[in-house]
Amino acid sequence: MTRVTSNVFPVFDLAFKIGTKGVDSTEAEMMPIKDMTSFSLSIEGNIQKWNPMDMKGWGRALMTGKAATITLNGKRHVGDPGNDYVASIAFKDGLDCTTKAEVTFPNGDKLLYNCVLDIKDFLGGESQDVAPLSFDMVVDGKPEYIEAPEDNSEEEV
Repeated sequence: MTRVTSNVFPVFDLAFKIGTKGVDSTEAEMMPIKDMTSFSLSIEGNIQKWNPMDMKGWGRALMTGKAATITLNGKRHVGDPGNDYVASIAFKDGLDCTTKAEVTFPNGDKLLYNCVLDIKDFLGGESQDVAPLSFDMVVDGKPEYIEAPEDNSEEEV
């Protein structure tokens, strides 16, 4: 992947991996998920608002918390370790749905996090469709954002 340090980039330049052995997955057990077709990261902020009298009617606000969800949609690919692991969660519950994951952004930054897998769709469709695999990774706790080190030796775009 070419390191992007300015300008726009295609979504396919995002790289993501999932721990195939839950939260205890080693680096070797972190796998990409084959045949995903869309990726979105949403962040929801919790904002506390109040109207103190000394502000003469004007409100105050403070960000008191955040939550993140990564949504992936794609196709069910039997035999791919990442895809098989996600599909295996469909009928599980509790801690069996928790794992770790990571996203590498085109500029080299990384987001590392534990998450709960919420499988939305993994079978079915019209007779000529390819079986789907769609799910949310609901971030469990505070993720770790690691900025890419400055490296002038890489080709930059």
